[in-house]
Amino acid sequence: MATIDVYSHQYIKGGEVTAAIMWVSNGKTDQVSDLNDIQAGWVVDPSSYGDNKTHFFVYWTTDGYKSTGCFNLDCNGFEPVNDAPITPSDILEPENGQSKISFKIFKSKDDGDWWLHFGYDINNLKPVGFWKKIIFTNLQDHVGFITWGGYTRSPNGNASPPMGNGQWPGKNSASVQNVQFVDSSGQGYALPAWALHVSVSNKKCYQVSTFFDSMFYYGGPGGCTD
Repeated sequence: MATIDVYSHQYIKGGEVTAAIMWVSNGKTDQVSDLNDIQAGWVVDPSSYGDNKTHFFVYWTTDGYKSTGCFNLDCNGFEPVNDAPITPSDILEPENGQSKISFKIFKSKDDGDWWLHFGYDINNLKPVGFWKKIIFTNLQDHVGFITWGGYTRSPNGNASPPMGNGQWPGKNSASVQNVQFVDSSGQGYALPAWALHVSVSNKKCYQVSTFFDSMFYYGGPGGCTD
């Protein structure tokens, strides 16, 4: 569970992607094809959505992104519920370029499915839908890793786009707040700092702060070509 800042990125071009994501996966495996992964968050991806607006999205795979799974409702797997507060692929409209959303993903003790709840107030999250447990091969019983953070992509040789709001981690940058582990009843629990591992793929363009008070700052201007 987490609360993440949402931003507009009107200058993102086709082929570029910038996103803030929560990943739930079975963790490291000997074979990439054994990777089961669930994702939710926001993304700006003109090539996929046909605009440079910020969209809420979900995703799943059971073979390490090879042939199974899809984004949003593009295939069977994620089942939306009636009267949901948001539908995957919906546009998020950050006021003055920024807003916040909260959501949690948890394996329900009642049906064993992976449920997604969403809201603009972390104390008032409503069901969006669920991933059926039957579609997974290595996420039916437990989780190996839960990850929160940013993601960017650009065409080969092109400079990478901004992450977060484009600023280096600090009080004016993008943040992930209210980071919690959620049990099978949907109850959240704060995580100690020692339980989290920080990882940055390219420190020349992006960085992340230390974890404190159930939150962290992250982001950067991008501009990397490697």
